[in-house]
This record gives sequence, C-alpha cells and structure tokens, in this order.
Amino acid sequence: MKRILAVDDNLVSLREISALLAGRYATMLARSGEQGLVIAAQQLPDLILLDVEMPGMNGFNVIASLRKQPVLTWIPVIFLTAHSDVATEIRALESGAVDFITKPVKKDILLHRIELHLQFAQYQRHMEGMATELEDSIIASFADIINCRGISLNRHEDQVGGCLNIICRALLASGEFAGELDEALVHEIIRGAPLHDIGKIGISDTILLKPGKLSVEEYEAVKEHTLIGGKVLQRIYEHLPTLPYLRCAALMAEGHHERFDGQGYPYGLAGEDIPLCSRILSVGNVYASLMSDCAFRKAMSHEEACSIILAGSGTAFDPRVVRAFEKSREAIAACKG
Repeated sequence: MKRILAVDDNLVSLREISALLAGRYATMLARSGEQGLVIAAQQLPDLILLDVEMPGMNGFNVIASLRKQPVLTWIPVIFLTAHSDVATEIRALESGAVDFITKPVKKDILLHRIELHLQFAQYQRHMEGMATELEDSIIASFADIINCRGISLNRHEDQVGGCLNIICRALLASGEFAGELDEALVHEIIRGAPLHDIGKIGISDTILLKPGKLSVEEYEAVKEHTLIGGKVLQRIYEHLPTLPYLRCAALMAEGHHERFDGQGYPYGLAGEDIPLCSRILSVGNVYASLMSDCAFRKAMSHEEACSIILAGSGTAFDPRVVRAFEKSREAIAACKG
C-alpha cells in the first residue's frame, strides 16, 4: 500500500484528508512543517500533501528543505491551499510541487491527482534506473577501452571507489567542508571517480606499457592524460548537462595529480584552489596505487600505504582529507573495493 504524508496545521483538515484516503493508502499526519520533515525523513512517503500557510515553516519552506535532501527530493509534493490566486499557484509549481489543489478538497479530484502523480513518479524512477544502468555501461566501456590496450584498471578503480566512499562518509560525519560537501557532491564524486584516468586513451602504448622507468620526456607525455581526460569529459558534460557527475569527473580527471603545496600538475594549483573533489580523489587514488603492483615496485602493505598518505598531509594532500582517511583507516583496510 502506498504511503501518503499529509502536512497541515489544521487538525480538522488532516482528519478530512485521512478519511478521504482511508482504505486506499496508508496515511501519515503531521501538524507542522517541522514535524512533516521529520516524518518524511524517517518514513519516506510515496507522496506528500502539503498545506501552504502554516505557522513556523510554511509549505514553501518545507518543500525547499525537501529538495535539498537527495533521499527526499524525488518525493512528489501536492500543495493544498485555500488561496486560488494565480500568483500562489505559479509560486507553488515553481518551488517544485507537482500539483496544486484548492481547498476545500473534493474527493474525486484528490484521489485522481494522487494516483496520477504516484504513477508518474514510479515511471520517472524507472526511467532514472534505466539511465543509471546506461551510465554504468558507458563507464564500463571506457574502462574496457583502456583494458583492451593492456592496462588493467578495473581493480584499481574498485579500490579507489571503495576508499573514496569511506573518506567522504567520514568527512560528512565530521562536518568538514560544511556547505560545500553534501550528499549530492558525494554521489557525483563516487559516480565520476572511475573516469578520472580516461585521458590515458590519448597516451602512446609505447609509453603506457613500458616495463621500466620512464624518461623525462615520457613522463611529461604521461602527464598530459590529465588535460586530455578533463577536456573529453567536459565536452561530454556540455552535451549532457543533466548529468552533473560528468562535470565533477572532468574536474577530477584534470586535478587528481595536483598537490596541496602547489607542486603538482597540470596547473600547479595549491590549497583550496584545487577543486574539493580532486583533493578527495587524490588521497584515494594514491592509496589504491600504493596497494597495487606496478612496473617498478611491488604492492605495499596497508600500513606502508597509510604511512605515506599521512606523511603527505599538508604537502601532497589536504590535511582535512588526510584526517578523515586516518580516522577511517581500519574501515579502508577492510574494504575490498
């Protein structure tokens, strides 16, 4: 049974709505915007009926808060109000509501609108799921392109992704980068990270597959993969602006070899001039690299890799990201990617 949350400071209105929905939907009731947000976060209703005029948080405040929380932003909201003026209706729809019903509510209209938007929301989530599967296929295809050239990145990318997820969760829990790092950005970082080395498709096989140490000229050529990857992903993002993780992926592709002290490449950015997503990725990427075999050394142990990450605090890496890494080192050790 679908769950409907009704939010209204008028108890009589709530009882009327509850009676209208009885037997068709599981109904939850809230007498304030603040209470409605708490119930929404705890119960994740399938649809919200929201009064506009309420003391404290009005309907517009409530929907603004809903839209800031990724886990709640998909929930369709129907505004209920005694005001039928065009300005209020336009504002309601512009705020993100899917519909607008004038009080007193008529049963047939209410039930029809609810069912319509529940069906549309289900269809929309289905389409989003299909889009996610397509995006995953694209990411996997990029990795396959590199793997076909003899460069195995799958395990590395799995390790990077697992490490990044743990670091991001630690940063969110600590409140670091409050106002900058949120669930939406974490999603973009995790989603875009597997593409950070895609620029290597533009580097010569002779260099990428060389078993020994690179010459100065060869190393300079390899460094170009950051610019190539950033340019490719930025171009894709410009064609697909509804996929913000691609913009984040472009920043990470370009900036994951920058250093906090300004001694990295390609631009020599320092400190907070380096995008936050790149600063976070840098730690996860280096850790995963140290834990893997390469042409000139064997994989390090977890403790050895951690010691190098910690030693790079303030020079190679953002100290706040390193602190989150240090607090999570046991979880990272247990992560298999």
